[in-house]
Amino acid sequence: MTMATTFGLHPFLKKLFADGGYQGPQFRDGLAAVTRCIEIEIVKRSDCAKGFDVLPRRWVVERTIAWLNRCRRLAKDWECFNRKGLAFLRLASIRLMLRRLCNPA
Repeated sequence: MTMATTFGLHPFLKKLFADGGYQGPQFRDGLAAVTRCIEIEIVKRSDCAKGFDVLPRRWVVERTIAWLNRCRRLAKDWECFNRKGLAFLRLASIRLMLRRLCNPA
């Protein structure tokens, strides 16, 4: 799925959190070519931080990836087609949401 397709399917997205590796002009220009209404916030690590440091908003991405990697089918890239991988990603996301909705505790 390309970025144009992603932003076309989800026009309500207003902010994009990105890692420090995406702070260059190439990414910014590519995103501007796809959509103009997205605000980019680069989550950077502090220069004075030593060892492990929790970065703001980064933990949301890391936690979501960890939850999805608990699904064995997504742990390794076995799929030959992107649409199959996307389908299994959606199934895993639905599974996570249903567990949250059914077990509110």
